[in-house]
Formats: sequence, structure tokens, C-alpha cells
Amino acid sequence: MTPRKQYDSRFKTQVAIEAIKNQQTIAQIASQYQVHPNQVSKWKKQVLSELPEIFKNGRKPADLANEQLVAQLYQQIGQLKVELDWLQKKQAFSVEEKRSLVAPSRKILVGHQCELLRLACCSFYYEASWGV
Repeated sequence: MTPRKQYDSRFKTQVAIEAIKNQQTIAQIASQYQVHPNQVSKWKKQVLSELPEIFKNGRKPADLANEQLVAQLYQQIGQLKVELDWLQKKQAFSVEEKRSLVAPSRKILVGHQCELLRLACCSFYYEASWGV
């Protein structure tokens, strides 16, 4: 059994355009390109059905999805840059120094600041009442 012939998209497009032009019959086009007449008709029908989609919207859905992904990634990069800058300014070693560095901020939540400093949140909120 011989394997099926596979045609690239350029070839299919060329055959379909010839069929759309109606300068030759489907049988003549099939003979010229050595494909079955049913295949020529199928490719012509496929091209004609998909043509309106080309002009429907200037941008493809995949392009829109890529733009949204890029915007989301840039937002994450910005957040990580803010966190890194904050952390580099606030390097401290003792628990008391770390507690003094954590401050309520709109950019970085207190819990996340504690996480970046490797400080347990409970130790930030803890106030020693014993020994007074």
C-alpha cells in the first residue's frame, strides 16, 4: 500500500486560487496539479469558508492572548523588582531589627514583607508583656 500524499499549505493555496478563478474546470486543474478533483473542490470550499474570518478582526485571538500574557508578566516583573529593591534596603539580621523594618505598605503586604525577611508573622505582631 502506498503512503498518502501530503501537500504543503502553499500548494493547496495555489490550487484553491486556480479553482476560485474559474478559468479552468475542476477536472483540468486536478489534471494539471495531479490531484483528485474532489480534493480540489474540498480545498476551494475550505478557502471560501475561511476567507471572511481573515477580515473579521484585524488581530487574531492568539495575538490578544499573547498581549494579555505579556502585560501580566510585566506586572509580575514590576512587583518582583519592587520587592527586591525593598529587600535590598532592609537587610537585617536580628529579629528585633527585622521587626523594626516591617512597615505597612500599599506595595508589599506585611505578611509578604515578613516572608521576604524570613520573619514569622506572629513574631512581628508579638508584644512581650512579661517582665514588665
